[in-house]
Amino acid sequence: MMASYDVANGWTVVEVDGEVDAHTSPMIREAVIKLIDEGYRHFVLDLGFVTFMDSVGLGVVVAITKRVREHEGSLRIASVSSRMLRIFELTGMSESYEIYNTTEEATRSAPALGSLAHWPHPASG
Repeated sequence: MMASYDVANGWTVVEVDGEVDAHTSPMIREAVIKLIDEGYRHFVLDLGFVTFMDSVGLGVVVAITKRVREHEGSLRIASVSSRMLRIFELTGMSESYEIYNTTEEATRSAPALGSLAHWPHPASG
């Protein structure tokens, strides 16, 4: 598992490559926490190269979301495979996140403050 980041249009894009499970999830969580501690607030989690994600991996997405929300940031999910999208749908997580087909789509508009204000419930509207 590998995680790297880049900045695009005010978003910190964290690209995760490999399996996201009990062994690798803590590394992802710590990498994002370090970025938050460095002042980054608005994230796109690029899952395009994730080959496997278990319930612990989903848990780390929730943990990251909580931490980002505590710092009044934003989180979008990008490049999710159809198999991964199905997992997000089955768990109800697809209703709580902005999910984009590509990182380019996710970073097209600049971050808005308070986009996680209604998390874990979708904004009504």
